[in-house]
Amino acid sequence: MSPKVGMGPVRREQIVRATVRCLAREGYTRLTMKKVSREAGVSQGILHYYFADKRAMLAATLEVVTRDLDRRVAAAQSRTSREPAARLRALVRACLDVAVRRPEFWVVFVEFWGEMLHDRRLRDLNTAVYTRTRRLLGRLIAEGVRTGHFRAVDPARAAAVVLGLIDGLSLQLTFDPEAFTVAEATRFCGDALDRYLGREASS
Repeated sequence: MSPKVGMGPVRREQIVRATVRCLAREGYTRLTMKKVSREAGVSQGILHYYFADKRAMLAATLEVVTRDLDRRVAAAQSRTSREPAARLRALVRACLDVAVRRPEFWVVFVEFWGEMLHDRRLRDLNTAVYTRTRRLLGRLIAEGVRTGHFRAVDPARAAAVVLGLIDGLSLQLTFDPEAFTVAEATRFCGDALDRYLGREASS
């Protein structure tokens, strides 16, 4: 059953958003095509037109939540100065904020990670997402080093450290929201990054 002209992207997005909600509510193990079609308000025939199976839908959810996170980061950075440290802080705050405001994003990541251990295609997709994110962070850190805002570090390695810090705190905010607030987590990150990237830090 082919979609109406111009409806394809809209319908696909509708199905993927429904998959995200189902994943957040019940997890990948209990996810079924029938449940997603009901959540999305479409027939199973339409669902199968866009996605062959659960794995295909899981891959699509990672792409969507990653795109949404990119948009939130870009919006946060647009509201701050062009100075590298300010843009890095904005990125950190946006990522941590998602863990509280949209915890389903991180649930998708966790469900995806569990399945990718057994699926090379999913591992490759995750590798692509993390490689792109480290490059984005690396460019920002390299700019800070070049302009004298950060000490001389290897941007690629520093990007991996920053990403690990963001991931770790985001996961804790998602699954143990009473442990600390977003503001506290942002401060933790800021203090750690100041010590790690600050010009006065030792090599």
